[in-house]
Amino acid sequence: MKNVLVTGGAGFIGSHVVDLLLEKKAKIIVMDNLSSGSLRNLEHVASEIAFYEGDITNKEDVEAVFQQHSNIDSVVHLAAQSKVGPSIENPEEDANININGTINVLEVSRKFAVKSFVFSSTAAVYGDVGHLPILEDQSTEPLSPYGVSKLSAEEYVKAYGRLYGMEVTNLRFANVYGPRQSAATESGVITIFIEDLLSRKTPVIFGDGEQTRDFIYVLDIAGAILAILYGRSNERNKQALYNVSSCSETTILTLLDVICKDMGEAFSPSYQEERKGDIKRSCLDNGKLVNAYDWKPQTSLQEGIRETVQYYKRIAVREK
Repeated sequence: MKNVLVTGGAGFIGSHVVDLLLEKKAKIIVMDNLSSGSLRNLEHVASEIAFYEGDITNKEDVEAVFQQHSNIDSVVHLAAQSKVGPSIENPEEDANININGTINVLEVSRKFAVKSFVFSSTAAVYGDVGHLPILEDQSTEPLSPYGVSKLSAEEYVKAYGRLYGMEVTNLRFANVYGPRQSAATESGVITIFIEDLLSRKTPVIFGDGEQTRDFIYVLDIAGAILAILYGRSNERNKQALYNVSSCSETTILTLLDVICKDMGEAFSPSYQEERKGDIKRSCLDNGKLVNAYDWKPQTSLQEGIRETVQYYKRIAVREK
């Protein structure tokens, strides 16, 4: 039985990782400060996990978890500041969470002899790249402090792997969507569009809508993390780096059109000025991960949107 700590485990991605880990009969410890996560995401599994409210920027909080569970053998580090806009407005806070917070988790993991460490990074580390899809060896030129902080954290993860023999994996996520995602996040454009349409608001597109993203369903992301934890890689690399993506490019205009058709709503967005730090085009090559592990994305955009729409319709009914 694996003993797995999931930081940010009450969040959007983390709670789905918890669900899949339970299917594997893992012993799960969740640490979350509930700044963006919610206990509602874990209420269906509350009796089966150990939950600790704590902040990764406070090393004592992290140590307190490990003192209660000294046999943790794997860490899935998902807790983060994940928004471009706030990282531009307050780069110090962004760096404190994404860099210093990651160092805290790494340092305590080292102290308690954790065997494997999986870190959630982002496509934002690449910046605007002319050649698509983007391979992992592409040069990195992030456009925002958020991308910079995530790239820096990746390097710390690799350094701890080299120094202490820990098996470390950096996963660069494309644009993740699905049930439980908060509309407050910039990456949650699908959730934002759905909630706007459900509340009869006009969806807003920043720029001309021709910017592209690589959208991947949250259960495919969670499945990739489980593949890393439980699979046997074809590579012999203790400092692995993988893109996790659908390897498909979708414009924001096309995305909204798919959502409107699924919901039976008219396509009639309003347009606002393009946001600073936004990447124009993004599509990640996932071939390295597909070849290394028994993993590939299972959910088409249409299927994923259908599931996500149904989830938010149920939430809307429940909150009436």
